[in-house]
Amino acid sequence: MDDTYPKPLTIHWVSTPNSSEFTLLSWALTHSSLVALDAEWKPFRSHTTQPTNSNQDRTFPTVSLLQLACRLVEDSAESTQDDSVVFLVDLESIPFGLIYEQLKGMFVDEKVLKLGFRFKQDLVYLSSTFCSNGCEPGFDLVEPFIDISSIYHHLQQRQHGRKIGKNSKSLAAICEELLGVSISKELQCSDWSERPLTEEQKTYAAVDAHCLLEIFDIFQFKVDNEGESVPEVDLLGFPILSLGLKEVLETSTVCKRIVSSRVNKASSIVRATAATDVFKNEISTDVVVSDSLCRQTVPLDESLSRIISNHGSKILLNDSDRKPRNSKKKGKKHSKPSLNRKTKGADCADDWQGLPPWKSLDAGDGCPKFLCDVMVEGLAKHLRCVGIDAAIPYSKKPESRELIEQAQREKRVILTRDAKLLRHDYLLNNQIYRVKSLLKNEQLLEVIQTFQLEISEDRLMSRCTKCNGKFIQKPLTTEEAVEAAKGFQKIPNCLFNKNIEFWQCMDCNQLYWEGTQYHNAVQKFINICSLSE
Repeated sequence: MDDTYPKPLTIHWVSTPNSSEFTLLSWALTHSSLVALDAEWKPFRSHTTQPTNSNQDRTFPTVSLLQLACRLVEDSAESTQDDSVVFLVDLESIPFGLIYEQLKGMFVDEKVLKLGFRFKQDLVYLSSTFCSNGCEPGFDLVEPFIDISSIYHHLQQRQHGRKIGKNSKSLAAICEELLGVSISKELQCSDWSERPLTEEQKTYAAVDAHCLLEIFDIFQFKVDNEGESVPEVDLLGFPILSLGLKEVLETSTVCKRIVSSRVNKASSIVRATAATDVFKNEISTDVVVSDSLCRQTVPLDESLSRIISNHGSKILLNDSDRKPRNSKKKGKKHSKPSLNRKTKGADCADDWQGLPPWKSLDAGDGCPKFLCDVMVEGLAKHLRCVGIDAAIPYSKKPESRELIEQAQREKRVILTRDAKLLRHDYLLNNQIYRVKSLLKNEQLLEVIQTFQLEISEDRLMSRCTKCNGKFIQKPLTTEEAVEAAKGFQKIPNCLFNKNIEFWQCMDCNQLYWEGTQYHNAVQKFINICSLSE
């Protein structure tokens, strides 16, 4: 995630019932006008043995973390206080029965507007998880609800003045366009069941929920100022968030919150703090949460009520939503395959067949070469760390044809997780492999085993992780390294008095040395590849 996220977040990690964080969560669920929702779950393996009982919900992935970004009810319409807080609910350790009724009540409270981004799938998995832990019948209704993708789609239609097709932009793309921030989704497929979570994972999870509130603020401003003349707007009609915005929008309560969050950017992304003053004034952390803690939400203000009336919807799960869907599409007529294409289905192309190009008799040199598309760029770095030639596409968003041409020209096997790319397999004569694992370490082992790669300790860290180039054969002395680094790279002063060797990439001239990070990386890949056994 980029360090330009608009504001520092107050995050509460909720993992035990006898904690101030749990008490604050219970209080917030009954004192919030807006709640943005998101969830993360354990990686799901289709070949995992399923429970033998009759509860079909258990075949869904298990939600490990629930994120709630709560916007507290303001006492005054002119309040510009940062009134939102993010809760990360650890479903690996929190008793489900203690929060089930509170969540269910919040989901259907007509005085709380719920926000999400394509949240129906999350709700299915969340309901399944609670059902599997004795909280029947789970969750089947969220109302009132607004999907952020619908908001974006609505704004696009108003901008173009006509009905347009359904928008399929990702949340990261919407955030970059509307908030001007970049949110990396690299951690999305990490193992959210492992504990403890890293600070990076907590940051990612918190921002994923909180950005929904930020996007809604812009939408609310647009709705509240419909028909007014506001100078300096972007393509969607939003005020341009740049110098002068504070003066342009200083009369709007909603925009004061936007200005505050954009102009006063914090130096750190997340600041885990104690309870905010607004919580301290309203509730004591010594309160014992019980069923007697009733809902105390106040009626929504006129602006939110109007938005719900015009744009609100609901999520309603039926019996079919609770049943795992068969990946095979029934009743679909298959078109006659092309004469140039192999008749096998795309699913069969997942498994590697035939000789890779480096083993072919006519042009193979015996050196494995891969091309990792944008979905497995992290795998490319791991392959380089164990000495394997692993390139990435020339452009950031390459077309399928570009990938194929690069792979053919450089005699590489394309590694991807994009099933759609397999339809081009016939053009490459089995030079596309779909990686099945989600995590980089597992992906590395999968590729090593599938292609029977020979990994040895002396080849570890022998390629540039930055550009995939090879290192020079002879190491540099400290004096030679200082000369090579002039105007290009800074060498820490602490290395000058140490008798260490420097290595330089022959392609990008990046310098490396055998410091602590190097030795830690070597040991990491020794363990991953079981080279010490």
